[in-house]
Amino acid sequence: MSGTTASGSGRTAGVPRLSGGGVNRWTVLIVLCVSLLFVALDTTILYVAVPSVTEDLRPGPVELLWIVDVYPLIAASLLILFGTLGDRVGRRRVLLLGYGLFGLASAAAALAPNPQILMVARALLGIGGAMIMPATLSILRQVFPDRRERAVAIGVWSAVAAVGAAVGPVLGGFLVENFWWGSVFLINIPMMAAMLLIGRWLLPESRGERNGPWDVIGAVIAALGVLGIVLGVKRIGSGMAVVGPTTLLPIALGTLLLILFVRRQRRRAHPLIDMRLFTRPAFGTSVGCIVLAMLALVGLQLIAVQYLQLVLGLSPLETGLRMLPLVFAAMAAGLTGSKMLQALGPRAMVSLGFVMTAVAVLCLTAMSSQDRPWLLACGFILLGFGFQSTLFGAYESMLSEAPAEQSGGAAAIGETSYQLGAGIGVALLGSVMNAAYAPGLAHVDGVPGKASASAAHSLGEAYKVAAGLGGAARDALREAARESFVRGLHVTLIASALLLLVGAAIALRLPRRAAESTERAETEGEATQGEGAVSGAGEPAPARSGS
Repeated sequence: MSGTTASGSGRTAGVPRLSGGGVNRWTVLIVLCVSLLFVALDTTILYVAVPSVTEDLRPGPVELLWIVDVYPLIAASLLILFGTLGDRVGRRRVLLLGYGLFGLASAAAALAPNPQILMVARALLGIGGAMIMPATLSILRQVFPDRRERAVAIGVWSAVAAVGAAVGPVLGGFLVENFWWGSVFLINIPMMAAMLLIGRWLLPESRGERNGPWDVIGAVIAALGVLGIVLGVKRIGSGMAVVGPTTLLPIALGTLLLILFVRRQRRRAHPLIDMRLFTRPAFGTSVGCIVLAMLALVGLQLIAVQYLQLVLGLSPLETGLRMLPLVFAAMAAGLTGSKMLQALGPRAMVSLGFVMTAVAVLCLTAMSSQDRPWLLACGFILLGFGFQSTLFGAYESMLSEAPAEQSGGAAAIGETSYQLGAGIGVALLGSVMNAAYAPGLAHVDGVPGKASASAAHSLGEAYKVAAGLGGAARDALREAARESFVRGLHVTLIASALLLLVGAAIALRLPRRAAESTERAETEGEATQGEGAVSGAGEPAPARSGS
């Protein structure tokens, strides 16, 4: 593989040679991981603040859905644009701009006076996140040219991403209980200001090949295509008819735009993304596994937070603390991922990770309206370890299969898959949840039909409706809503487990051993330009990656 050396001592483009080269690489990794931590935090930190946001800003159901979802939606649609732009103008430059925008958008979100301003601020956060996420992974790919060292680095990187996403509810719960919901955004400001200064000082600049013009039109087409697909799916998730102009039309347009993007890239001499990457089983399969893993679990996580708060009656902080076993299990999987990969290989590691996660999800079907903390803890431990093992193996296989000079585009594809899976997962599993929840509230003794219809929108809405009813009707509606939610949760868990088992079957197309694709690529590299060649000017010499 281009950019892969035989030992950890190899350098790559844009990485300055400092005394103690190993220290330099690992210091850069720390900076990248801290950057990623806060972007990942923002994905889930708002979950436990949703009740407070609803009480303060009074958003409608669709507005609330967009407040939560617009961040991953915008981020997903722009990852390819900013990932490939970083390959051209400099990954550090894009990363630093992302820090600045993320900090400014966080201030706007924290001080938002109404749902509309909060949605716009969350959209700007998505733009900043789209600048930061692929840059961290592509810089990591450049700084760690050796696959074994890179596997360790990706393990740390993915563990930090998991910790950020999982700690989000804990931190969010603490902040909401002790301050106000805007504080979940306010904490980003000092950290982004610090990262802007530290990153400018410590991070190396790196670029990929800059032959030919950057395909601006192609980048915009890709962004609009992803946006259309996720937008249509989210509208379906919000309860709109599957067949309708606001659902099928954006999905159809998005699909057509992505087809146009692929055709355009195949014809161009210097494409944004080399579409031949997808013909390699390790790359295409890894991307599919990332999408399925996120699709199966992110929507489920949001539903689980609602279960802990609204069914069990836990506070936001208690909700976050209940999810700590998932955090620690994910950390363990990330930190041990490199050794597991060497021992098991990508195929077994990713497949077993999917199966373990599916088993954990099925175990959680034993949840009821009664609190069972040990069951939840065991389920979350299996869930965190299996899920993180899956993501680690998929990311490592995908990134190692891509040439170093195209690391920004490859990282953007991986992160787009992550965000796309997350966005579709919230909509898809949310739709499954709503379909299973609503029928249980069609007829509740003593409750007017209009009140039952309103209560069928969500459990939180049911509690609000119940608060305005008389004693017997209030208790009957609350109990019916709670039972319907638990029943819907069980159906959603089974649907999630089925998706995970599909992912386990797809993962069987991955290589048995982590070294297989590397060995093939290095054989081709020796026959062309040598292993990981770097030009004297600090730019990577053109090289091909093995199939």
